[in-house]
Amino acid sequence: MENLIAAIATKKAELDALRVRVPGGTTNFDHSQDLELTYTSNAIEGNTLTAVETTMVIEHGITVAGKPLRDHLEAIDHFDAIRYVRDLARQPVPLTEMDVRSLHRLVMLRSDPDIAGRYANQGRYVLTDTGRHSFPSPAEIPALMGDCASWLGTASDTTETAFTAHLRLVEIHPFNDGNGRTARLLMNLVLIRGGYPPIAVRPEDRAGYIAALQQAQDGNGATAFDRLLYERLDATLGEYLTASREALPTPNPSSRGTYGNPPEP
Repeated sequence: MENLIAAIATKKAELDALRVRVPGGTTNFDHSQDLELTYTSNAIEGNTLTAVETTMVIEHGITVAGKPLRDHLEAIDHFDAIRYVRDLARQPVPLTEMDVRSLHRLVMLRSDPDIAGRYANQGRYVLTDTGRHSFPSPAEIPALMGDCASWLGTASDTTETAFTAHLRLVEIHPFNDGNGRTARLLMNLVLIRGGYPPIAVRPEDRAGYIAALQQAQDGNGATAFDRLLYERLDATLGEYLTASREALPTPNPSSRGTYGNPPEP
């Protein structure tokens, strides 16, 4: 893990340096990443749209035959939410409980407006390899979310904060539905505020991701969870480095003299 974290630090330093040299940043790549974040986050929750279909729905408003209306609405909702995350990340103010609820409101705005931004009013549980895991009761949620928000508002924008925020929100499970998508958006909000790119948990990561979450919920530590996310961050940093290098301004040939030497004064 130490080598992985060191590699991430090296790549981030290089990305920070490249960002200074790239006018306008990597806007096109950011857009492509937001489409991937939308597809992957919805897919691991059961959305049936493919990556291409998700793009068609968001960019062209196309209805995909044979796919549920809810899947289309979830795609639009999540894309709006990740754009909100990028806007919110630029504001140098502490994160609040209302910010978390706003993320959930956007995630569910069209697909399930009755619960959008509202705390759960019923029991929630998940079946794990060790049995049924119950989440805190609706009566406990306001206090737990208040404590979480107090911590989040003073925590540094580090990878550790981002991954812990994800875990804490999933452990509280404050909403009737949309907890996973909201937790991943919150994680990426903290990452972006810290100068990191947002990371996607892909469908092929789902089994390991769920197992790592369950391990943490069973009190067996977050090592597997952190490793998976650090690996995804390392890979995403590599993708952003490639995009940033490709976006570097092309040298002006007129600024070179004969045989490639600088022109004489």
